[in-house]
Amino acid sequence: MYAIVRTGGKQYRVREGDEILVEWLDAPEGAAVALDVLLLERDGAVAVGVPIVTGAAAAATVTGHERAAKVIAFKYKNKTRRRQLRGHRQHLTRLTITSITGG
Repeated sequence: MYAIVRTGGKQYRVREGDEILVEWLDAPEGAAVALDVLLLERDGAVAVGVPIVTGAAAAATVTGHERAAKVIAFKYKNKTRRRQLRGHRQHLTRLTITSITGG
């Protein structure tokens, strides 16, 4: 059994016990989080939501908070000595899928 869940504007294919990295969630470590289920597959039968599968739920636990690798943006204009260097590290949350129910 697997499900397609939505969080942070992105979709993830998950099974029970999977660990995923998602956009930062404002929840402390160890907190339970409910995720929207967009598609649910169980024993070959697929339930597609419009947009969410009614009666289906995916529960996850916050395992930790991390930061992604640095992304560097460099702007350069020749002949004018203009250079601009910026870096960014995205905040992420690690989730462990505890259960997928319903359908």
